[in-house]
Amino acid sequence: QVQLVESGGGLVQAGGSLRLSCAASGSIFAINAMGWYRQAPGKQRELVARATSGGDTTYADSVKGRFTISRDNAKKTVYLQMNSLKPDDTAVYYCNLDRYAYRGSLADRYWGQGTQVTVSS
Repeated sequence: QVQLVESGGGLVQAGGSLRLSCAASGSIFAINAMGWYRQAPGKQRELVARATSGGDTTYADSVKGRFTISRDNAKKTVYLQMNSLKPDDTAVYYCNLDRYAYRGSLADRYWGQGTQVTVSS
């Protein structure tokens, strides 16, 4: 199985910064992509940022220029540096991993338990 351990959430004032981390472990032959999604109360889960092993990154329009995703492939860890935080960024943030279980397998997806980010105005 696969485990994703998230850390770094918390309460911050508008304009502040937080850094989320997510470390993957377990049965992982290779990683296709890692990323972050978020879900605010009453809203659907949405992509925040995603980074593939090939180096491609994708960001939600709402966070471009403020958030930066990075990966440490050796540690199987993904980070999300969040700057200039706004109250609209308040949500539970979920780490996401697309992994290959063995050579030739299809990628499957795992989710972290979620970490709360609250931005006060």
